[in-house]
Amino acid sequence: MPVTHPTSSPDVREAAPALRRLLPGRRRELTDWRPEDPAFWQTGGAGTARRNLLWSVLAEHVGFSVWSLWSVLVLFLGPEYGIDPAGKFLLTALPTALGALLRVPYARAVGVFGGRTWTVVSALLLLVPTVTTAVVLKPGASYGTLLLTACLAGVGGGNFASSMANINAYYPQALKGWALGVNAGGGNLGVPAVQLAGLAVLATVGAGHPRLLVLLYVPLIVAAAVCAFLRMDDLRLPRTPGHLGVLLKWRHTWLISLLYVGTFGSFIGFSFAFGQVLQVQFADRFATPVSAAYLTFLGPLLGSLVRPVGGRLADRFGGARVSLATFVAMAGGALLALAASRAHSLPLFMTAFTALFVLSGLGNGSTYKMIPALCRTTHDSEARTSALIGFAGAVGAFGGVLVNIAFRQSFLAVGNGDAAYVAFIAAYVVCAGVTWTAYVRRSV
Repeated sequence: MPVTHPTSSPDVREAAPALRRLLPGRRRELTDWRPEDPAFWQTGGAGTARRNLLWSVLAEHVGFSVWSLWSVLVLFLGPEYGIDPAGKFLLTALPTALGALLRVPYARAVGVFGGRTWTVVSALLLLVPTVTTAVVLKPGASYGTLLLTACLAGVGGGNFASSMANINAYYPQALKGWALGVNAGGGNLGVPAVQLAGLAVLATVGAGHPRLLVLLYVPLIVAAAVCAFLRMDDLRLPRTPGHLGVLLKWRHTWLISLLYVGTFGSFIGFSFAFGQVLQVQFADRFATPVSAAYLTFLGPLLGSLVRPVGGRLADRFGGARVSLATFVAMAGGALLALAASRAHSLPLFMTAFTALFVLSGLGNGSTYKMIPALCRTTHDSEARTSALIGFAGAVGAFGGVLVNIAFRQSFLAVGNGDAAYVAFIAAYVVCAGVTWTAYVRRSV
């Protein structure tokens, strides 16, 4: 059936045309979109969906890189900056928190402005943290200034929610797991990409030039915005008034959000913290930032690459079954990390965290597949799916904040990460129990 225009407040209805006027050019607004109609899908729908998926991935990829900038920049902050390890963990926690907060309004923005328009705007907003960081990041900058600047990088975290809500509407139910997995996995690759870029800067010009890494992303941001403007379409998402209130009263909202804390929260939290953990826990093995940077990108890279696999497995076996297996295995991975920490074994530690990254990537894909599967029996399935994607993404991203805080407090209290690993084991056991109790029996 045709995609209807969303109902919204007068100020939002007035803002949407004004924002579109900022983006002149030939309008590409899709008013008739029927992905569940086989004839429609085969005679052009699939091609349009793939085109929007491709350019959505590019914009989301750059957004993730900007969001993850400070996970790399802290490796450049030597003694001249006067920041201890606990202070560096806070620098990586703040952008995670802002990115989480922005995910709900970003997901709703697609329904107001359209996918193409909002992708362009959200990409251009990435210039704010990159340009600001390039200006202020130098020895002598106050810690408060650096905290505020790091927080601005959180705008990159919002891009994920709007991108996922947009792409979800393009695909039929049978392909949603794969499509959302590809979209999220391509975006997640922005994390190892910026870490590899940071490694290149460290290896070539040294730790004294962190602003060079930031400036590398300015042309990429502009390119992502231009490509989205030229190649994407505006597909408005249906909404109902007060939909967020309905969502908050639905128990599955909170259960899915909890599971996403366990999967995506682990992925983004470990991605931001792992370089620092290596340098602090194995200080005798990583005397310089570049020595740690050689290893930090591997886990996020593998976790990103397997995310579509998690979606595909969920399409075939059910999201709940795949998620349950993932959480059980993640508890085992965290237990292995604890053992490696106590034995001070770097090879075992790397094995444990590589497994945690891969498993969190699989769980990301399978958990997101559960969202449209749960919502499809409701009268407002597309609207509820998009809203839940944004909300669960926001709550899940706060898991990354919790990971950084857990490491910070553990190192402050006992000088190592052992207390954090125990907390992770307990969290994964809880997530496995919720998945089994609430969803495996329902074959979600």
